[in-house]
Amino acid sequence: MAVLFILAVAHFRYPFANHGLDLAWDAGCLAMALLGQVVRFFTVGFVPRGTSGRNTRGQVADTLNTTGMYAVVRNPIYLGNFIIWFGLSLFMKSVWFTTVISLFFTIFYERIIFREEAFLRDKFGDAFLQWAEKTPAMIPRFKNWRPPSLPFSFKSAINREYGTFFAIITTFTVLELLAGLFNYGTLRIDAIWVKLFIFSGILYLTIRYLKKKTKVLATDNR
Repeated sequence: MAVLFILAVAHFRYPFANHGLDLAWDAGCLAMALLGQVVRFFTVGFVPRGTSGRNTRGQVADTLNTTGMYAVVRNPIYLGNFIIWFGLSLFMKSVWFTTVISLFFTIFYERIIFREEAFLRDKFGDAFLQWAEKTPAMIPRFKNWRPPSLPFSFKSAINREYGTFFAIITTFTVLELLAGLFNYGTLRIDAIWVKLFIFSGILYLTIRYLKKKTKVLATDNR
């Protein structure tokens, strides 16, 4: 993956002869990536601890998520990840890079989804099969929407997603710096990226402090 990024950055070219249009393209790519985080944020804010879709260290699921985002798509977190990566790949302004990233994502996550759903099928049996039959794996079917079983927990969503926001902004900023280096031979960057990076860094450090040192963001069973 690192090699692909290096090759893409080395061949990075601004698609328009107008700086304003190039900046608008960059903003659109960032908006696409942030849309992916919105999907993730909206998903994790509704689910309790110890449920399917919340496991990060092996397969863990006390209950099966079938409401909220999990009613319209079986893998909303992975859908959010794909949108983030798609926005990032478009930012590189390379058709081949976007194509390769999309193929890599499809192959990589197909294997992960296969293992996770095998676990859920073994544990929940018919309940999983009935849910999987009417719920698409990655393409949302919005008519299936069912209200979440729990109210939205802003604290839970913040706890889980503040790092993702910082990672997105940092990645875009670093790539913009490298693009300037390869295009102009110097580390030049628009001020807006510097401001976004500083803002995201301050936000990250603030939330991390509140999470680790205080109980402001503490949640019960979320």
